[in-house]
Amino acid sequence: MAGIWLAAAIVCEVLATSFLKSSEGLTRPLPTAIVVAGYVLSLVALAQALKGIDVGVAYAIWAGVGTAAITLIGILAFSEALTVTRAIGVALIVMGVVALNLSATHSAAS
Repeated sequence: MAGIWLAAAIVCEVLATSFLKSSEGLTRPLPTAIVVAGYVLSLVALAQALKGIDVGVAYAIWAGVGTAAITLIGILAFSEALTVTRAIGVALIVMGVVALNLSATHSAAS
């Protein structure tokens, strides 16, 4: 169940962050409401996920997957450039999240 809560936290955070640009500095009511609701729901879901996942691992996954997703959304939806540096950065984030998951699984098994 913790994994489902963590996935929900990531989806809500990515949705909220995606609407930040269209909120125009939190001056447009509808996009601003989506931003606020998304972040609040994300934190609630993250708090629930922490009941079953170590805080360091959960936060790394939440932040890492969210960062990678926002980078892809920026490239696809906002015409941001896909550079070699960005691609390497996202790959490093993904590798870090995988490493943390492997270490959490390994430490739980020991």
